[in-house]
Amino acid sequence: MTRSAEIDTTLPPPAPLRRTQAERRAESDHNLLLAAAELIAEEGFNAATFEKIGARAGYSRGLASQRFGSKDGLIGALIDYLHERSQELIFAEGLDGTTGLDAILVAVDIYMRNFETEQAIRSYFVAMAGAVGTLSPQRTAFAASHMKAKENFALHIREGQANGTISLAIDAEAAALMIGSLILGVSTQWLIDPTTDLSRVRKTTLDTLRRSLGA
Repeated sequence: MTRSAEIDTTLPPPAPLRRTQAERRAESDHNLLLAAAELIAEEGFNAATFEKIGARAGYSRGLASQRFGSKDGLIGALIDYLHERSQELIFAEGLDGTTGLDAILVAVDIYMRNFETEQAIRSYFVAMAGAVGTLSPQRTAFAASHMKAKENFALHIREGQANGTISLAIDAEAAALMIGSLILGVSTQWLIDPTTDLSRVRKTTLDTLRRSLGA
């Protein structure tokens, strides 16, 4: 038998797996939210029209409008996206599951260390500033988000008081509000003046929280 007549036993490459409709929708949702976050971080909340969002993500304006419905829907989706992205950053550093004082320091560190590079974080504060500045009804969505953050910080403070890492003299609710306000203030300061040295502020903030909350 000649070589050309030999039987080819090489297996054909596997056919690409077809994605489900749910997987395709999840991908398009992520791309639309990422495009929205980029536009808001770069140009402000008013610049994030559904037409621009769709074009930047590679989809139609109609798809962006269908997924978000309104600017209120966009705000709600962005807030959820920010919380998910924050958890991803914590998990990526192997810090998921930390409690008490360590959990508070990790959360503050994640926000301040990634503020300049994470558009999901910057877009949140840009959109919030716009909502506050125009007295928009969208402020209620941010108020609910801040309440959720406050409850999380209060939970970690109580955990720390239970395990001995946080002073029992600390008012958990008031301290939780203070921590959230601190993050909000530093973020707003950077938006006003991007030359602000966040690395120095972050170090001082973590040292101050460690000393003031520690048992």
